Amino acid sequence: MKLLIRTAKIIDAKSPFHHHTVDLLIENGTIAKIGSQLPNPNQCKEITLENLHVSVGWFDSSVSFGEPGFEDRETIVNGLEVAARSGFTGVALQPNSFPVLDNQSQIQFVKSKAQGAATELFPIGALTASSFGKDLAELYDMKNVGAIAFGDYTKNLDNPNLLKIALQYTQDFDGLVIAFSENTDLKGTGVANEGAVSTRLGLKGIPALAEELEIVRNLFVLEYTGGKLHIPTISTAKSVRLIKEAKTKKLKVTCSVAVHHLVLTDEKLDGFDTRYKVTPPLRTAADCSALLSGLQDGTIDMITSDHDPIDIEHKKLEFDLAKNGTIGLESAFGALGTVLPLEIIIEKLTAGKNIFQSQMREENHGIQEGMAANLTLFNPAENWIFEKKNILSKSKNSAFLHVPMKGKVYGIFNQGKLIL
Repeated sequence: MKLLIRTAKIIDAKSPFHHHTVDLLIENGTIAKIGSQLPNPNQCKEITLENLHVSVGWFDSSVSFGEPGFEDRETIVNGLEVAARSGFTGVALQPNSFPVLDNQSQIQFVKSKAQGAATELFPIGALTASSFGKDLAELYDMKNVGAIAFGDYTKNLDNPNLLKIALQYTQDFDGLVIAFSENTDLKGTGVANEGAVSTRLGLKGIPALAEELEIVRNLFVLEYTGGKLHIPTISTAKSVRLIKEAKTKKLKVTCSVAVHHLVLTDEKLDGFDTRYKVTPPLRTAADCSALLSGLQDGTIDMITSDHDPIDIEHKKLEFDLAKNGTIGLESAFGALGTVLPLEIIIEKLTAGKNIFQSQMREENHGIQEGMAANLTLFNPAENWIFEKKNILSKSKNSAFLHVPMKGKVYGIFNQGKLIL
C-alpha cells in the first residue's frame, strides 16, 4: 500500500522531525520519504486531516478482552479494532480469560486470533497456574511463544517466596514480572477508597496502606533477588514516593498509572454509580495530583487505559456486588488531554514499547525515513464530550461518560494497514 500523509506535525522527541510539519510518504509499510510538499507522481492515496499530528504508535500495557471464555464482554477481533480507532498500534493482553492464559497453547491461541489486525496483540502470561497464586505457571514456555511479561492482573501475590522465586527464575531469560500490589487482608471486603467519601456513603473502605504495604514488600524482594519488576496501576501519593526512592537505588522497577486515576476521584461515588468501581479504587484529589507529578518527573513510566470490559449483568448491580472495571481505550487520549501536556502524554503512551521490548519487533528509534510505519494520527486540540455513541466496545461500562475531553484520535497506520 502506498500512502501520502499531508501536513502532519510530528510529535516525537526521538525524531529529527520533532515539532516539524511535514508530509510522509509510506510505501510497502515503510516510511520512504519525509519532507515538505512531497510530490505524488504515482497518485497514491492521500490523507489530509484538520490539525493533523502524528506520533509513533501508542502502546497500552494493560487491556482485557474476555476471549476466550467471556466473549460476551469483548472479543479479540473487536477489541483490536477498538484499540486501533483509539490510537493504539499495540496492546498487552491480560491473562484474565477463561481459561487463564497460563500455558503456551493459550498464548498461541490469542495470538492466532489477532492475525491480520492493524493493532498488534502482545499477550501477558499468567504468573501462577490459573492465577491462583499457588504455583508458578509455565513462564519459559510462554516466553518462547510470545508472552511479553508475567502477572495475574488484579490479583495480589500473597506469597512473597513465590515472588522471590519468580524474579530469580525469570532472570535466566530476561523475563519481566508484573506484581499488582494490594494487600488482600487489608483490602478485606472493601469496595472504595477508605476516607471521607467512603465514610459518608457507608461503603467499606480499602486503605491506601493496602497498596503501599505491598509495594514496600515487593520492592524489598526485588532488592534481594534482582530481576525486573513492573508495578501496574499505582494509585496513591505514597506509592509514587516509594517507587521514586527505589529508582534512586537503581532497582530495575517500572510502574504504570491508569487514566481514570489521573482524571477521576472518589468524589464520583456520591451517586453509587458502579461505573466508578475499579481496582485499585478511585482515590483523592491529592493522590491525583501526586500521580500527575510522578508522570512529569519521570517516576511513573507509562500510562495505561486499563481497559476492562464488564457485561451489564455483572456491572449494573448494587455497589457492593458489582464487578470492578471500566473500559478506557476510546476515552484515554481525550481524557489525558485535560490534565497533561501533549508531549508527556505521547511519551507515556509510547514508553511501554521499550519496557516490554523483549518480544517486540523493534525498539522505538523515532519517526524517520526507512523505519517501519507504526504511527498514530490525532488532533490534540479538539474539545468534545464523551458520550455513549463514542463507545466502540461491546461492553459499555465507561467511567468517562459525559466527561469533557480534549484531543481526538483519527486512527493509526500499522502492519501496512490504515485505520481511520
